[in-house]
Amino acid sequence: MLRTVLATRYITPLREGGSLPAVMEADDGVSYVVKFAGAGQGVRALIAEVVAGEIARTLGLRVPELVFVELEEEIGRNEPDPEIRDLLRASVGLNLGMAYLPSAFAYNQLLKPPPDPELASNIVWFDAFVTNVDRTPRNVNLLIWQDELWLIDHGAALYFHYDWQNYLERSKTPFSMIKQHTLLRFAEDVPAADARLRPLLTGEELRRIAGLVPDLWLGDEAQFDGPAAHRAAYVDYLLTRLHESERFVQEAVNARTTLL
Repeated sequence: MLRTVLATRYITPLREGGSLPAVMEADDGVSYVVKFAGAGQGVRALIAEVVAGEIARTLGLRVPELVFVELEEEIGRNEPDPEIRDLLRASVGLNLGMAYLPSAFAYNQLLKPPPDPELASNIVWFDAFVTNVDRTPRNVNLLIWQDELWLIDHGAALYFHYDWQNYLERSKTPFSMIKQHTLLRFAEDVPAADARLRPLLTGEELRRIAGLVPDLWLGDEAQFDGPAAHRAAYVDYLLTRLHESERFVQEAVNARTTLL
């Protein structure tokens, strides 16, 4: 299970994020980058953060610790910025945070040495699997911290869940957006990454990860009979996509040839 902490202090907004996340301090004395349930994308972005982030962790990729963050009404009462105050009021209750990495800096393609080809291939495979559109040169969502590459911000992944129509059929799409991936040129062997990573994502493991999503964030889709069925649909989507992985793997291979 993910830990739950109580937010005790709003430190600073991160205005480069479209949903206005913020650095906040919690009752465990740790600072977190918090994404709010009351932001424009709502709880679906938080579900994507949990599911994609914990899949990445299962695959051995570095992701900051994720925690649930409780916000009480008092947290925003003295906030002078009306936009932030309204967001905090709309987000009272359960939100999501990731451990803040102090002194981390954004990855860019000019950094030397370049990423290890196996790591780059693993990240490209992962992002193609979870349909993450936010790992481009404009918005890399990769940090260098303690000389290691860390993955952040997966709220735009799993975008299928904004419309559940024909979701199992849509799980088989090749994900053409992979051609914009910031690490694609370094991903020398995505098929080998497929062979390495696919066996790690068993049905049991995907059900465990989906089980981390709180019932509070599920059950609002009319076609599903409550949170359990809604949660199971995420697992069905991911298992179907995994079974058809050769489609997005080949798409990545083809896209990379255009860069060479």
